[in-house]
Amino acid sequence: MLGTIVNTCCIIAGTIAGTVLHKGIKDKYRTVLYNGLGLASLAIGLNATISHFSQSKYPVLFIVSLAIGGIIGTWINIDGRFKQAVHNHSNAGNGKNLAEGLSTAILLYCIGPLSMLGPIISALKGDNTFLYTNSTLDLVSSTVFASTYGFGMILAAPVLFLWQGMFYLIASISSTAISSSLMAELLIIGGLLITGSGLSLLNLKDCKTLNLLPALLVPVVWYLIVYFTGL
Repeated sequence: MLGTIVNTCCIIAGTIAGTVLHKGIKDKYRTVLYNGLGLASLAIGLNATISHFSQSKYPVLFIVSLAIGGIIGTWINIDGRFKQAVHNHSNAGNGKNLAEGLSTAILLYCIGPLSMLGPIISALKGDNTFLYTNSTLDLVSSTVFASTYGFGMILAAPVLFLWQGMFYLIASISSTAISSSLMAELLIIGGLLITGSGLSLLNLKDCKTLNLLPALLVPVVWYLIVYFTGL
């Protein structure tokens, strides 16, 4: 749970910093911060993918997973619904209401490959790299949110803790059922999703990584089929 605790503390620290700053972070500084985080996400994502290729039992499974997951995610329109929800909350009324700010922040903090896959990797492998990366992103975001909506944005921290704690607990309980090869498949796909997020942060390409999130379920389904059918 160390990664989740750090992530939660970063939101608290960012909220305090944003409250003190009041006027927020200037655009030029915000841009350079997100550029740095984008490059870091690219490096971490590519490393996670490349370093686990050799452990994959099904070398093309990640391609099939991305294709199937992308089709399902696009059909559901996860990315579009998420952006619309954020837009609705952030632009309702005068855009300064605490409830609106909290709704937007919670969506941004909780929905994404780093925040969802991070606690699973932490529980199964003890590796908090994804969560530390997410912590840095949330530190910047929470500073911006708090400078706009005030100290009340700190209420998003316990929500994130419970959200990531849920994934951590589920992964811990089911750890004996998750093989190292399945874990490798999830890390290959998760690494690519994080690479896509990095490209988006750098404004190079909007990969709509949220639409690709269902790809993480495809290896799980495939391994269940293999287990019950003996393929």
